[in-house]
Amino acid sequence: MRHTTSPPDSTASAAEADVPLPSWDLSDLYSAPDAPELEQDIADVTEGAAEFATSYKGRIAELSPAEFALAISRYEETTQTLHRVGSYAQLLYAADVSNPEVGRFYQTVHETITEISSDTLFFTLEINRLDGTALEAFLEDEGVSRYEPWLRDVRMFRNHELSDELEQVLHQKSVTGRSAWSRLFDEAMADMRIDIDGEELTLADTLNRLSDVDGGVRKGAAKALGKQLTGQVRLFSLITNTLAKDKEIEDRLRHYASPVSSRNLENQVEDDVVDALVTAVKSAYPALSHRYYGLKAKWFGVEKLDYWDRNAPLPNQGDRTFSWGEARSTVLDAYGHFDPEMAKIADEFFTRNWIDASLRPGKDSGAFSHPTVPSVHPYILMNYHGRSRDVMTLAHELGHGVHQVLSGPQGALMADTPLTLAETASVFGEMLTFQSMLKNEECADTRRIMVAGKVEDMMNTVVRQVAFHEFERMVHDERRDGELTPERLGEIWMQIQTESLGAALNFDDDYRHYWAYIPHFIHSPFYVYAYAFGDCLVNSLYDVFQSGHDRFQEKYLNMLRAGGTLRHRELLAPFGLDASDPEFWGRGLNVISGLIDQLEE
Repeated sequence: MRHTTSPPDSTASAAEADVPLPSWDLSDLYSAPDAPELEQDIADVTEGAAEFATSYKGRIAELSPAEFALAISRYEETTQTLHRVGSYAQLLYAADVSNPEVGRFYQTVHETITEISSDTLFFTLEINRLDGTALEAFLEDEGVSRYEPWLRDVRMFRNHELSDELEQVLHQKSVTGRSAWSRLFDEAMADMRIDIDGEELTLADTLNRLSDVDGGVRKGAAKALGKQLTGQVRLFSLITNTLAKDKEIEDRLRHYASPVSSRNLENQVEDDVVDALVTAVKSAYPALSHRYYGLKAKWFGVEKLDYWDRNAPLPNQGDRTFSWGEARSTVLDAYGHFDPEMAKIADEFFTRNWIDASLRPGKDSGAFSHPTVPSVHPYILMNYHGRSRDVMTLAHELGHGVHQVLSGPQGALMADTPLTLAETASVFGEMLTFQSMLKNEECADTRRIMVAGKVEDMMNTVVRQVAFHEFERMVHDERRDGELTPERLGEIWMQIQTESLGAALNFDDDYRHYWAYIPHFIHSPFYVYAYAFGDCLVNSLYDVFQSGHDRFQEKYLNMLRAGGTLRHRELLAPFGLDASDPEFWGRGLNVISGLIDQLEE
């Protein structure tokens, strides 16, 4: 039930809308939490999972190839129903995190799914105990060979699996372990109210003020947020320490070499490829973030930018806002000029109410596209305030959505993609939208502002996310030796921020606990480097597109249709790209450096 998200640390401000901001219609999943169809699906999948265990548990190695193919098909049907039920509960919860009844429903469904899926847990464990000869014999059957990519991915984890009994215990206790701590974090964030001059604001509204045209507004929001996080830092430190220790215990049991290794394996990317990415970005800090923020400080007429001015609009930029209708047409036009099929798919999200963009207290403050299940369709959640960054967020999430629709025919077991590749379509959608907006702008000053905005987005997607990755790495490494105090977490945060953003940024103690509101640290450890991976990959991919590569659009859509069936080497080969090539990451980073060159000129 994974969903993909926009990079943390985005900001925006409010705008008048020509039409009411949409709220999604979840009835394609279920009409209500007490819908008879939902109850029937839970009853059917409970019975089906029990029958599946009775039919196959302990017998996988004895099955004929045809019987094995049938078993995989039945497992896929069970998985799809469980994901459909779970997706509905998760989307309801994200839309109204503060509602205790919705929270109760979400937790009940989560516990029910965990209990039901315990009956099918044996299946992948037994597949991983098959020797290579037995698997090759199974794959000679046409029904089995269709699932070869899924079997390949399942068997990636065979050296890290535990006994059936331990796997069952870890699976069933997850609802009172990691999931429970994650829910506590979500509810604490949703309930948080930041006092700014007597006005109680949500976290999302406070973050939006960090890109206000008024420096006093930005400073007030930054100081108030820092004060609020400091007041709750013991809670967030406890959550962070507990989840880091939980991961360390499981990683040790499963014999992972480092805290990031399990994420790399899940992302189907080699450790050395990730190391090369991180090393390349860190080496480029002086040429990218240090240089850009030094340039921005000069534009503001100061030696150093205060941290609340990092995402500030440029001097004389104005406060341009985009109505929801303008945002829709901007993204759809950009997608349509690239390929009409992309625009047609994206338009369905608007016409069929698959987007929740409205602003309301208690709603998840982030943005994501949830693929739900292939037999239905994805849903997008965001908070639309009308800034250009919100238009980019819409383009980002629609990129995910189009990708998820195109990969859907691969089925419930193979439609999903690793995080590194999942971010490709979203970042490419942003690039298409930015380039379209830039092309249509005639004013030179406005174009300069747009380029600066794109550079800042790239700073947030590449430099900031690698910095977040380094923060996680240090926290998880140190947690092995004992709990980290709030003070130590703050020290690590300030060290990493200073290194990544450079001498042109001025930080004070109010910034020390800003690590606490980043949800990716809680929900998906080491997720964040996928944004930098995706951005650099897209920069290289877009460079190939601009060079007039033959049948680029056709190859690109085929890449999205592949879902999780192909690895990054296979997907990039038609474009002449290879992420394991040391020059690959430099090519992507040079695109960013080139934009900064333009601004300096």
